[in-house]
Amino acid sequence: MNNMRMLSEEEETSDGVEVTWEDQKQINTFAKLNARLRGIEDELERLKQEKEALDDLSTELELMDEDQIVLYKLGESFLHLSQADALARLEIDQASVSSQLGELGGVAEECERGMKDLKVRLYAKFGKAINLDE
Repeated sequence: MNNMRMLSEEEETSDGVEVTWEDQKQINTFAKLNARLRGIEDELERLKQEKEALDDLSTELELMDEDQIVLYKLGESFLHLSQADALARLEIDQASVSSQLGELGGVAEECERGMKDLKVRLYAKFGKAINLDE
């Protein structure tokens, strides 16, 4: 059975709060922060996987014989490195990934704080008339 019905004029306008230019700018800012946060979360997930792979590689390299040559990927190229040189390079890469994770984590927290502040302001004005959930 179809439960759709037309809203009465009273239902249609009962939550009718006027949207000012400032309100619209806040809504747009919230949308931008939300989109940015989603992108940052994707990048954080990628970096976490990369860090896990580097940690696994570190374990493997430590178990190798010291006189073995390792093919180490650097950008788009592979280099022949000794086990010690590969471990040194790996430590640099791990530090870089950890640093990027920390920076992006801070940016994500900043976006979340901004979104929380905007949610409070917009829900205070518009109540149920606005949906800021994902």
